[in-house]
Amino acid sequence: MNLKSGLNTVVGLGILVSFFSCQSKGTPAAHTSIPEVSVQTITAGDGVLKNTYSASVEGVTNVEVRPQTSGYLSKIFVDEGAYVQAGQSLFKIDDRPFIEQYKTAKAAVNVALANLKNLKIDLDRKVELVDNNIVSDLQVSQATATYEASLANLEQAKATMNAAKINVDFCLVKAPVSGYIGRIPYRLGSLVSSSSVEPLTLLTDINQVFVYFSMSEGDFANFQAIGNNKLDKDSVDLILSNGKKYNQKGILDAITGQFDKNTGSISIRAKFSNPNRELRAGNTGRVEITKPLINTLLVPIKATVAVQDKIYVYKLDKDNKTQQVELEVTGKTTENYYVSTGVQQGDRIIVGGLGFVKPDIVVKPKQ
Repeated sequence: MNLKSGLNTVVGLGILVSFFSCQSKGTPAAHTSIPEVSVQTITAGDGVLKNTYSASVEGVTNVEVRPQTSGYLSKIFVDEGAYVQAGQSLFKIDDRPFIEQYKTAKAAVNVALANLKNLKIDLDRKVELVDNNIVSDLQVSQATATYEASLANLEQAKATMNAAKINVDFCLVKAPVSGYIGRIPYRLGSLVSSSSVEPLTLLTDINQVFVYFSMSEGDFANFQAIGNNKLDKDSVDLILSNGKKYNQKGILDAITGQFDKNTGSISIRAKFSNPNRELRAGNTGRVEITKPLINTLLVPIKATVAVQDKIYVYKLDKDNKTQQVELEVTGKTTENYYVSTGVQQGDRIIVGGLGFVKPDIVVKPKQ
């Protein structure tokens, strides 16, 4: 190797070392890129709010038919499931002991009445004799007291007779209201009494039915917020256990005065007409409440972030800086939330690129 070529090699190596040294020490760090996100402007529109709740059906009138006296069942005039009118005979309790008690009481009334007549004759005679000074005033007073005591005995005997007659009448058990006969747990010869655990039967009037369901505290607040401070007519549908919608509309007619401390829910009652008696007490289903929403704020579900039981969205200010805000949701569809507070019409929110977004950062919006 000659001297010239050796010098060229040394110079080349020096240039390379100088180049890499500049690259490692003199080049500034790259700038952090601004996230690019998709945005959408909040609009208002009409919608339908639909909520469903588990429900149970009861007759407007549910009456336990119980005996008012004790005895053996001697007759059953109806069968389970039969429809009966108010006043119709249902059961007969053996009334022979009560008839005998009534006869005895009636005889006691006759005895008391005869005794009263005798005492009245004696009193009238002494009143006549006192004028002729044949009897004294004391004797008249004693006769009057005896007569009045006999009169009281007569009234007591009549009360005993009437009570015995009532017991005889109680042996024939009649329907207090019109309705359907439920299960009859007793058979002929069964011993029944007013203290029996089970009633003779349950009588249910189902021309109209009550449907009971419960709302959580949050749902009830939304329920009131959309104009339900007063109960609305024709506002309820009933979905039967087979999934079909009942052909009559219901009316919300009662809300309990307080929330259940154990469940945190409030009980609501709806009334349905049941002209064809399709519904029976004990049916289950779902109450569906549908409310139209006019000019409500629509927020795409894909634009929201759920944290525990709260829903948030990222809103942009005029400088494209993000702000995380909580939404008050009153309902939803498959695509949008119905929102009452948190955003306003015309606000810009992030709908795409949420994975790169956090509060108080600047982003690059794209439509």
